Amino acid sequence: MQSREEFVRLVSAEGANMALLCRRFGISRKTGYKWRSRQQADAPLLDRSRRPLHSPSRTASAIEARVLELRDQQPSWGGRKLRRRLLDLEQTGVPAASTITAILDRHGRLDPAEAAKHTPLQRFEHDRPNALWQMDFKGHFAHGGGRCHPLTVLDDHSRYAICLAACADEVTETVRDRLIAVFRRFGLPDRINADNGSPWGDSAGGHYTELTVWLLRLGLPCSHSRAYHPQTNGKVERFHRTLKRDVLEARSYADLAACQRAFDTFRGVYNSERPHEALDLAVPASRYRPSLREYPETLPPIEYDPADQVRRVQKGGWISFQGRAFHLPKAFAGQPVALRPTTTDGKWDVIFVAQRVVQIDLHDALGKVQPVTHVPEHV
Repeated sequence: MQSREEFVRLVSAEGANMALLCRRFGISRKTGYKWRSRQQADAPLLDRSRRPLHSPSRTASAIEARVLELRDQQPSWGGRKLRRRLLDLEQTGVPAASTITAILDRHGRLDPAEAAKHTPLQRFEHDRPNALWQMDFKGHFAHGGGRCHPLTVLDDHSRYAICLAACADEVTETVRDRLIAVFRRFGLPDRINADNGSPWGDSAGGHYTELTVWLLRLGLPCSHSRAYHPQTNGKVERFHRTLKRDVLEARSYADLAACQRAFDTFRGVYNSERPHEALDLAVPASRYRPSLREYPETLPPIEYDPADQVRRVQKGGWISFQGRAFHLPKAFAGQPVALRPTTTDGKWDVIFVAQRVVQIDLHDALGKVQPVTHVPEHV
């Protein structure tokens, strides 16, 4: 049912492609049109309370009770979020945010220490959905059968939670499988940003791993946060704080399946119900659109320009060029790379697919390679 709700939200957006979304959600177009028509007719996709949300005879005390009811459902929401949600639910007679805050205070629902933590921030965001996704693992925690490693992917522009997956580990295969499912449903972004940890970074500070090389193979560069500066992946870090407070604190789960059910419920509320302060109290779903870049089920062969000098990276990351051996990141082992001269004598760019990844200097006696930029450059 959560998948149905997400589908009708996406397909109802301006410019949505019905055929594309039906294919990604694994349904027929007939079913897609049926779900959309039910949504347009205000026929609920899930069982919902049939109690009316408004009535001409409703008293002020009833409105106050509705405020407290919604607060009990979402105990971390303040006056502004509660007011916006009540308006979204077409509740009549909704008081000002300050009045709602007073109601919460009067009924002992406010924690002064928590309120003091909230200070205005200077925010930056990309100007459109899918320009950048932020990806990270939330710190793992114990459940009845082992440990859960929450994998999170957030759209930078809309704050839409693309992925919230309960994983048994943090290895490359697990992340790749989850990302493939995400790419099939939402398409490919322009870029992904992650921290410097495994599996998208390594202990030596290298940015090229088996996972990031696979992403480059898809034409999808992966940039990395500055070391010891988690704020450069700040939106997903802030998402983790909300996840911890609303889902993980003072709760226990029997197994990974129970964790995933809780994650799915939270993700639905976060994307479509919870007003977001950084979005002027809009919900992330109102700003997100799936990418039109399809995930390629079969990768095309790697082709380079005829003038390029092509070398296949050997085990351990070595290539031979003009009688010299150069050591590239080990993650490129077995892959063909192209070498192109730069405007500087003796310096050559090393290209993988369409990305300039490192640079070599034939005048360097040690045969070292130099990274060209923190973010792989498209060429």
